[in-house]
Order: sequence, then C-alpha cells, then structure tokens
Amino acid sequence: MSDTVEQVPEGFELLPEGLGFTDNLQPCYRRLRGDDLAFGLIVASQHANSLGICHGGALMTLADIAAASSANLARGKIAGAPTVNLTMDFIGAAKQGQWIQTTSEGVTLKRRFGFSHGIIFSSRGIVARYNATFYFPDHEALTQDGVPGIGALKGMLDAD
Repeated sequence: MSDTVEQVPEGFELLPEGLGFTDNLQPCYRRLRGDDLAFGLIVASQHANSLGICHGGALMTLADIAAASSANLARGKIAGAPTVNLTMDFIGAAKQGQWIQTTSEGVTLKRRFGFSHGIIFSSRGIVARYNATFYFPDHEALTQDGVPGIGALKGMLDAD
C-alpha cells in the first residue's frame, strides 16, 4: 500500500448501501453539482489486485455506475438502465491509497438508448477511459417486483 492515503475531496458523500453489486465498491462516494455527476473512491485492498493496484473489474464497475447514472440524469428519468456495451481503455495504474474519480465527458440520448463516455483519473493522471451504451426499457419486465431500480442516484433527487 502507498505510504500516503489521499482524502475524499470536498462535496462527495458516501454512496448508500443496498445497491446490489455496486456495494462491492464500498466505501464509494458520489457528488452532484448541477449536471456534473462524479463518483470516486480511495483505492483500498478490496479494490486492488495482487500487484497492489486498482483491479480492472473495480474500474469497470465504477465506470458502469458513472456512465449509467450520467445517462439517467441526462434523460431526467431515474430508473434501471441495463448495460448493452461497456468498453474501457486502461491507461494508467491507481495504487492503494490513491483517490480515483470519474468525469463524464458526454452523453447522447436516443429514444431507447443512452450513450455515455468519460474518464477515471487520479492525482497522477488518467487511469482509464470508457464508453458505454444503455437500454432504456419502456416496460416493467426489467424491474424488481414492479419497482424500478434507482441505482447509484438513490436519495439524491426529489423524484426518488
């Protein structure tokens, strides 16, 4: 582990638990400022691989949450949006103790699909970049007991 543990930046709040697989990233944080939505975490042992750097699976999960949440925020309807495609370029490493954060660089909305892209960065530079596609269902078949999932935006917006 790195000798120095970075701090959670101001304005970030702990992501609530009870979000299914997303809980594997805990402690994970989020921040919403207007339309700017960011997620981040301090890389800990549970996020790391045997080399002591953030595992690609943890980075992919963080990117998926950030991209889906950005697409839902842009469309103004907070509900489940299954991932159709997620690609990632791993550019740099994030060591244990480092803060990593997502930044959405763009969202494009179509009738039933959303497209998001962004980066994950640390104090040392870009760690990864991602592109994702999400399906916006118009039926209840993709809900849990008829209740749409709110996901990582749970508790942030008046609508939920």
